[in-house]
Amino acid sequence: MPALTDRFGRVHDYLRISVTDRCNLRCLYCMPEEGMTFTESENLLSYDQIVEVVEAGAELGISKLRITGGEPLIRPDLDGLIGRLSAIPGIRDIALTTNGIFLAKQAEALRAAGLNRVNISLDTLDSARFRFIARRGELKRVLEGIEAAAAVGFQPIKLNCVLLKEVNEDEIAAFLKLAYEQPMHVRFIEYMPIGHADENWRKHYLPLTRVLEVAEREGYSFNRGPNVHGNGPSEDYQIEGGRGSFGLIHPISDHFCSSCNRLRLTADGSIKPCLYWVDELNVKEALGNPEAMRRVLLRAMDIKPENHEMAAKLANEGLSHVPTDRRMSQIGG
Repeated sequence: MPALTDRFGRVHDYLRISVTDRCNLRCLYCMPEEGMTFTESENLLSYDQIVEVVEAGAELGISKLRITGGEPLIRPDLDGLIGRLSAIPGIRDIALTTNGIFLAKQAEALRAAGLNRVNISLDTLDSARFRFIARRGELKRVLEGIEAAAAVGFQPIKLNCVLLKEVNEDEIAAFLKLAYEQPMHVRFIEYMPIGHADENWRKHYLPLTRVLEVAEREGYSFNRGPNVHGNGPSEDYQIEGGRGSFGLIHPISDHFCSSCNRLRLTADGSIKPCLYWVDELNVKEALGNPEAMRRVLLRAMDIKPENHEMAAKLANEGLSHVPTDRRMSQIGG
């Protein structure tokens, strides 16, 4: 059996690495506009330390990495880290999730360093609405980043759109048109209550069945597939005659815990077996000792829960979209 197999038989070959918790945007579904406290730079894992964790992970079967933040392109010399990670034996795929603001200037260097793929956040195609959702930044720079990513050969390019009722719901058709006309994979993401389920979340939550309804209304013929390259839980669809595709990611109404294959390394040095669970392990105590680092990763397999608790918490508060037969099981493990 592969080394990183948890108590429920799930094999883990994928590590998400946060290189910073800072972000240049303040998206309304992610964080408040003011008052955020971020990790001081001296408390972040250094690139040497990140490489050390990945080397231990690769020996245990980790082969795929995703670089995240906050906004990862804020961190200086990220291409240097990518180059070092891509040289580790066993690492065969490195992806990046970004808001795209700084991507145009860095795309070529990232590609040359060994980055394989990019996911770019794009919640709207309207400049004024972009400022409303992100609270700062310019849509123009994101679009330039997408163009640069295509120009240097990143494939596939995935565009992540968080759907918000009464905010960008009316743009579903425009995003579907984009997926039809361009070789892009548009992924509609269910709005998640990160840290809490307040009234703002309830007001703007939109089940992703709405996307399929709009696709049918617009007259598209679509089928499940293709198998878009990547490690994510997207439910993918191909529009007949289209150059791209679209996908649905719904961690609340149709969670994907049973196929989870990932661990998460936080910017300040903790391994999280589950993003939506409180348990984590400190890797800093194992730095300089490869065997101790491997033990930390193996310990993460022992404490990983069967399901995340987010959907159950919402179901217990009366959210009707969560299937009844899953409500109690979310707290499992």
